[in-house]
Amino acid sequence: MNIETLNQANQPPQMESVGGEVLLPTPAALRTKLPVPAHVQAQIHRHREAIRRVLNGKDARTLVVVGPCSIHDEVATLEYGEKLKALADEVGDRFLIVMRSYLEKPRTTVGWKGLLYDPERTGTGDLNEGLLRSRRLLLNLSDMGLPLATEALSLFAMDYLGDLVSWTAIGARTTESQVHREMVSGLPMPTGFKNGTDGSIGVAINAMKSAAHPHHRFGVGSNGAPAMITTEGNPDTHLVLRGGRGITNYDSDSIREAMDALSNAGVSASVMVDCSHDNAQKQAVRQLEIAREVMSQKRTGNRNIAGLMLESFLEEGRQNDSNDLIYGCSLTDPCISWEQTEELLRDL
Repeated sequence: MNIETLNQANQPPQMESVGGEVLLPTPAALRTKLPVPAHVQAQIHRHREAIRRVLNGKDARTLVVVGPCSIHDEVATLEYGEKLKALADEVGDRFLIVMRSYLEKPRTTVGWKGLLYDPERTGTGDLNEGLLRSRRLLLNLSDMGLPLATEALSLFAMDYLGDLVSWTAIGARTTESQVHREMVSGLPMPTGFKNGTDGSIGVAINAMKSAAHPHHRFGVGSNGAPAMITTEGNPDTHLVLRGGRGITNYDSDSIREAMDALSNAGVSASVMVDCSHDNAQKQAVRQLEIAREVMSQKRTGNRNIAGLMLESFLEEGRQNDSNDLIYGCSLTDPCISWEQTEELLRDL
């Protein structure tokens, strides 16, 4: 029995469900509705290559992934992007700046999951609207000339948005996930695996090894039908140190130990330090001293420090979702302000 005959055969009863279904556009349909102009496609290819050169030690600049913890306001995000692009041009001889454009927010339990899922933050969710607004926002940011970064949380989101992304993170909660490792093995951009939530780096090393190899995995084709996806392996992965439960790992001893473990495992020893999260103990302003400490290590000879990650928005801190929001202030993790970000990067 061939596939067509199988699909035409009598279908079994539907499985019992506790929820509902809302049809979404296929990845191909969304990309057709909001296409990437040819000049932006070429720009994204150049950005990915530039990031690879930094990670491979062929470019002495430092990769800086900086921007909001998660995006909830497209207008404020575009204003931030304009400011960041001007600064990126100014300090481009020392830094390769990539803007955090995180549209999904991983949750330890429950909470707002990001612009992609619930753009109006009503709690009801609207992926159709979220996909449109997320892709339109990435297109507008790309048109400014910015390289963009995101966290690949959903296995399907990259099918809709990945052609606009130059660098991707796999978070501490998903680094150990086999399906995420398989997904990364088919991504066309450099990817950083964060250390585990307990601060250990073994899961990230295993993830890098797995992602470097070809895989066959379940997926969805561009036409929306289930498909077996064959990947070639992604050679451009690296470790992101973000601390763990009560642990920081941005000091020179921790970074040296991580590099030794990476080298012994036969994977890239390039390291990015996430100055936020557990390294900063959720205190946004600590990112400033952490960034200075890490760059001091690089200046004194540690060339395997390839990058920094900073959570930054127009206003310092964070706020709770309400009807009276502070413009340009994070709804999720606390961020440093634009003024702090600009001063820090110029000083560094």
